[in-house]
Amino acid sequence: MTGAPMLQWTEDGVAYSVRWQSEAGVPPPKRVVPADDRMPADTAYRLACEGTALLWRGDFQNARQLLQALARRVDRKPKKAAPPGSLTDAFHRHRQVQAQRARILGMLLLPFETGHVIPLRRAPDVRSACEEAYGVAGEAYVASLRELLGLIGAHEWRKKGVEIPALGARIHPYYGVFSPVRGEYVDLVAQAPLPTKALAFDIGTGTGVLSAVLAQRGVARVIATDQDARALACARDNLMRLGFARQVEVAQADLFPPGRAPLIICNPPWVPARPSSPVEYAVFDPDSRMLRGFLEGLAAHLEPDGEGWLIMSDLAEHLGLRTREQLLAWIGDARLSIAGRIDIRPRHSKATDKNDPLYQARMAEVTSLWRLKAA
Repeated sequence: MTGAPMLQWTEDGVAYSVRWQSEAGVPPPKRVVPADDRMPADTAYRLACEGTALLWRGDFQNARQLLQALARRVDRKPKKAAPPGSLTDAFHRHRQVQAQRARILGMLLLPFETGHVIPLRRAPDVRSACEEAYGVAGEAYVASLRELLGLIGAHEWRKKGVEIPALGARIHPYYGVFSPVRGEYVDLVAQAPLPTKALAFDIGTGTGVLSAVLAQRGVARVIATDQDARALACARDNLMRLGFARQVEVAQADLFPPGRAPLIICNPPWVPARPSSPVEYAVFDPDSRMLRGFLEGLAAHLEPDGEGWLIMSDLAEHLGLRTREQLLAWIGDARLSIAGRIDIRPRHSKATDKNDPLYQARMAEVTSLWRLKAA
């Protein structure tokens, strides 16, 4: 929690300055007023929309109810329908709405004492959840209630885990590490014919789920890389739980480890757009940096006749954010050839939700495992 910015406000004529904590990278609000159980939801909503944060001094459970009331007001359907346009326009409007929603709901703040203790009536014990995300708290700080609820949810996911049918076991995601709730890409790696069982590289391993699948399929040695400290710790924990710690080496690297391998797999973020927070880097890949980096470096790290598996959704193509022609050009420019492709349709709920603003793109989405070779 070192190096955090400061939140400043005046209360009862006294000036305060306390550390501001935001995993989303949101700067501290410039205007802060104390609030408690007496504040009406409409007043709170007006202040939040104006950019004034509410530092809660009342009952914790009432703060949760107020946040729900703010969410209902934010989510009221607009009086005018959105103007017609392309799916690209719909995507950018959707992102703008999400960002505005997050900004307003993030204006309800909570005080924390040393050790992640919330000094409010009926406040739960959130020390474990906060320490997993924030680390040790050696001093007081302020954070948003919305972020805290996200931390609590992630803590429960970490304890419970996500069932992975291909493994017959659970993967336990850490806060800020992409959870393998979409099983299509896992199933592709579980079913594709293996070109080798000697050695594989797993680039951007995240929770370690794909390394675990390869290890379970009999690959003798896997080197799993990531550059995020949480992902590295998460992968090591999961692989140890599953009994694959000796088969899989987890290493910090920006993309490739040293050397060559007969099989290299990568499941990069699928959407080439700018993340609105650090935790969104698992979904959004600005300028397709990771995708292009993987393709450009693949030939130099493949053994002769080796295969690179690129596992990726074509959602970006349906949204008009990247074309199939661009992807094929990048593959060709990287001196790679396509040995084959295995496709699978998504099974997640949004693919059939006609109320989703991106429904048309999600309905058409296909996730593919591209088998690439050095040309």
